[in-house]
Amino acid sequence: MWFSAQVPSDAQWIEELRAGGTRRRQAENRLYDQYAYLIREGARKHRLDQEQTATAYADALLALIEQVVSGRFEGRSSLKTYLYGLFSNKCVDQIRRKTTNRESVHQGVEIDGALLQLPDESRSVVQQLIAQYDAGQLRQRLRLLGEKCQSMLLAWGDGFSDDDIAQQQGYNSSAVAKTSRLRCLDKLRELYRT
Repeated sequence: MWFSAQVPSDAQWIEELRAGGTRRRQAENRLYDQYAYLIREGARKHRLDQEQTATAYADALLALIEQVVSGRFEGRSSLKTYLYGLFSNKCVDQIRRKTTNRESVHQGVEIDGALLQLPDESRSVVQQLIAQYDAGQLRQRLRLLGEKCQSMLLAWGDGFSDDDIAQQQGYNSSAVAKTSRLRCLDKLRELYRT
């Protein structure tokens, strides 16, 4: 295991990621932190907001880790170059998702204008019904995500930080908790799209 201040070689990264257990989680955390600057660069280059770029980065990092662990990473490029390629593709996916007609279908109808035309008593009843329906839809979709994602997203929705969530749910760092949370949010978005 390495703890030096220098950047590990690709062989060291691969060894640690394939080791499993605590060594793998530590390597994942360090790898996340090592190239997290890509989030800022991706936001600037692809003109995406911070959350979209962070999601793209987390997805790319998880794909890289999965390919390294499964032995599908062939080493034809450095891990950094490979991660950057995956990240760029994920950013382009975010752009496509944002600009396709499918996305505009799922953005919802502007209902505020219609509500203003109703009398005050009716407006509050309609708003309550909409809120109840939305809450029910959210609860239903959260259940589909599984217990771990559900508890993480509920804690985050209640205002807990990624540090708090990491401590509550046994993650090694807030970076890993954030990556997991972003994956859960992405899965939740997909459930709303389908």
